[in-house]
Parts: sequence; C-alpha cells; structure tokens
Amino acid sequence: MIVRERETPQGLLVSVCDDGILGETFEDGDISLTVTEEFYSGERCDEQEVLASLERAAVANLVGQQTVTLAIEAGFVDAGSVLEIGATRHAQVLNLTRLG
Repeated sequence: MIVRERETPQGLLVSVCDDGILGETFEDGDISLTVTEEFYSGERCDEQEVLASLERAAVANLVGQQTVTLAIEAGFVDAGSVLEIGATRHAQVLNLTRLG
C-alpha cells in the first residue's frame, strides 16, 4: 500500500491507496474517482505502518480493495459507509478527537 501523510492546520491528513492503482480512474454512473499521484503518491508501507498512520490521522482518504478492507478489519471504517466505485472501494475517515 502507498501512504502519504501531510500536516494541515486541522491535523494530520493521511492518504492511502493500493499498490498499482496510482493514475487509475474508477467510474460508476455519475461518480468518477481518479487516484492522482499528486494526492496519493507517497511511501510504500506494510499493513502495520498503514495502521499506525491511520491511528494518528485526523482525516484519511482510502482507495482500493486491500486498503479499505484493512481499515474495516482494524475498526477505522464501518463497512456500510464504503463507496463501491467501479472495480474499487473508497472510504473517508474523520477523527474528531484529532482535528485541530
């Protein structure tokens, strides 16, 4: 998985995507999601590193089957709030206790 962390005035913003989907666009009807390098490009990380980033995040954007499944299994994302966009999944996390 690829992780990018950015400090913002509101707290840590974490973007995570599956390996191999940078630059891909996923569509479902009127919904389109492009996994841009500008937003998602970062460090390749293993599951434990991804979970550590999510633990520190005020806001997280997650794209990809593996990434979203990991976040669900770890309790960061409720499965009912996941968007299915074409062949991928997308979820957002907002941790109110970490917002600045």
